[in-house]
Amino acid sequence: MNIVYTIDSHFLPQTAAAVTSVCENNADVREISFYILCLGVAEADKVRMADHIAGFGGERRERRAIFIDLDRMETYFDFAFDTSGWNPIVLSRLILDRLLPPSLDRVLYLDGDTMVRRSLSSLWATDMGACPLGACIEPTCTKERKASLGLSGLPYYNAGVLLIDMHAFRRERVGETILAYYRKNGGHLFANDQDAINGSLKERIFPLPASYNYHNTYDFYSTRFLQKICDYPLPVREIEEAKKNPHIVHFLGEERPWREGNTHRFRDEYLSYLSKTPWKGQGIETGWKTYFLCWRLFNLITRYLPALRYGIITRLIPVMLEHRNKKRTA
Repeated sequence: MNIVYTIDSHFLPQTAAAVTSVCENNADVREISFYILCLGVAEADKVRMADHIAGFGGERRERRAIFIDLDRMETYFDFAFDTSGWNPIVLSRLILDRLLPPSLDRVLYLDGDTMVRRSLSSLWATDMGACPLGACIEPTCTKERKASLGLSGLPYYNAGVLLIDMHAFRRERVGETILAYYRKNGGHLFANDQDAINGSLKERIFPLPASYNYHNTYDFYSTRFLQKICDYPLPVREIEEAKKNPHIVHFLGEERPWREGNTHRFRDEYLSYLSKTPWKGQGIETGWKTYFLCWRLFNLITRYLPALRYGIITRLIPVMLEHRNKKRTA
């Protein structure tokens, strides 16, 4: 099994916790290779991560880390881009065919803010047919944004978990297709690489079960309401089952378990994985208590008013992204 992460020096604890969750819940897999795309990560931290991963190996299983150093992301693109406050490293998902060894036939890309809770064997063995990659539907994408991407009446997918057929990716020059779309849109899309993947591939993305990219959106909104938003028929029973015991939790939004004061329902589980890493107790962000106090009040007030909640959050996201962008460039 080949798993890909992208990290910079600021996200080491979170990624270490994510890797730990993979290793602890996949003892049935004989060999797991972690391809870690690095931007500005110190050699000492690479050694710590490699030793940590190797420690999950044994007589009958191998765990290894392969680090691939990245330059400034601007050097990989022949056009200017604006990631609107997101770390430019997210764009590395678009050029995996250029970054990973050509011998790899399949990879599972995971965001560093995911947590694996069960075996990935079934996901890894998924038959995607003629599709070069598989992903899970993100139901909160607005109809307007979908229309701007040419996706009216079609699903929109989250790029935090991607199962990729690297042979097909290379053979069909999928990376070039995605980049051409991104370039055509002036290197500026609301959700950067995620919008580029969705807009360029459309019906060539294989729908993975919601359990493999579960986020608290499903806790805040009913499936019926989400289906109304996304303008696409959702697998209601599948989502309800995923709520009970998801394979992969994706910590989307601001409510992340490493932020002081959050009450994410998988917080304690995440912290238990973090405690087993060389970065135990690190990466915890302070100064969030007031924010989460307001967040809980907001959730209480809008609990039975999903349309109001969705409208407010949809309008706030661009504001928060602009604020994040100013902080990054300051």
